[in-house]
Amino acid sequence: MDQSQKRVFLIVLDSMGIGRAPDVADFGDEGSNTLASAATSSSFITPNLAAAGLYNIPGLIEDIEEKRASSVPGEKRFDVSESLSEPEGAFGRCISQSMGKDTTIGHWEIAGIISDKPLPVYPNGFPDEILQAFSSETGRGVLCNRPYSGTDVIRDYGPEHMKTGDLIVYTSADSVFQIAAHESIVPIEELYRCCEAARRILRGEHGVGRVIARPFEGEYPRFIRTANRHDYSIPPPRRTMLDDLSESGKSVIGVGKINDIYAGRGITDAHRTVSNQDGISRTIEMMNKHFSGLCFTNLVDFDSKFGHRNDIDGYADAISQFDRRLPELLAAMQPEDLLMITADHGCDPMSPSTDHSRETVPILVMGRSVRAGADIGERESFADIASTILDYFGFISENTSHIEGVSFLEKIIN
Repeated sequence: MDQSQKRVFLIVLDSMGIGRAPDVADFGDEGSNTLASAATSSSFITPNLAAAGLYNIPGLIEDIEEKRASSVPGEKRFDVSESLSEPEGAFGRCISQSMGKDTTIGHWEIAGIISDKPLPVYPNGFPDEILQAFSSETGRGVLCNRPYSGTDVIRDYGPEHMKTGDLIVYTSADSVFQIAAHESIVPIEELYRCCEAARRILRGEHGVGRVIARPFEGEYPRFIRTANRHDYSIPPPRRTMLDDLSESGKSVIGVGKINDIYAGRGITDAHRTVSNQDGISRTIEMMNKHFSGLCFTNLVDFDSKFGHRNDIDGYADAISQFDRRLPELLAAMQPEDLLMITADHGCDPMSPSTDHSRETVPILVMGRSVRAGADIGERESFADIASTILDYFGFISENTSHIEGVSFLEKIIN
């Protein structure tokens, strides 16, 4: 194959885990299976993912049937056994080896880094010394300072914020320092500067994965979050496949929050998005451009709008909307292109919790050079994705020893 013509389009369906993590009990997430929970909804219609090979992943159909049997009976649901005999793509399951289940650690592992310890979390809020330093830097007080739902926190603290101008600081079960502010009280550029100040403060033992700007607008009680969210991530602790690709002259295009997740490291071009649909459209746009390298897309709505809100029907509909546009993605691909679809963790909308869940993730690979029906198997790490991508671009394994995965390229390429 001509290396100058090769491209990989890697799409992360943020939080679309498929259960069966071997260490699930260590994380308190027994029974979690995000995809299977979404599949209990009548809104779940996925013929194109079925044709790609999603339901050929061993154990997935059984898990879906088990979830459906324990949910509301009598609803007509999509037949997940469709296309099992002749899948068009390669399929498999990836286990996480990292000690964490958040977006940052999941994406680091996809890019080749296995994290041996989790990023810090703050179930009781941030310590006084952090908040004092933050207030000193920003000149504003702090409200809340505890784990909270993002929509609930602006409802409950929004009126006081509007009166005082104090910033709403909150966290979750993830390693995040989130700052909410009304755009008419704290202009968006000032909010971003506040986040930058927090990012400078939150290092070392308090090095959270992400500082997140959470602007909102409207009037109480109908405050709504705007599309001006911005993430300030802690940089990866060492080289990733993005560094390898970009330093070799390949393009590394980030779509959605990819640039934020990796703190810009190894990214040559970035495109922010406002929704899953926008992210899919931007990816197709990139497919119609000429470049050699990686286009890395994160579709965050699954997680932020539906998983964390325990919205089963919304999650199911988001998967179905992606499914409807999968043929567009395939039609835009060039002969040397690979399309890889995976996830970074789970966020089971049926769970009593609204937090991320420890789950395995799917890996689907499509393209003209891909062996139809190839079983990738159960991979020992998300990092196998990075190794496979670098292998596809002709990197020699001796030069990528920092990547903690094993390539499965020979399993999938004709």
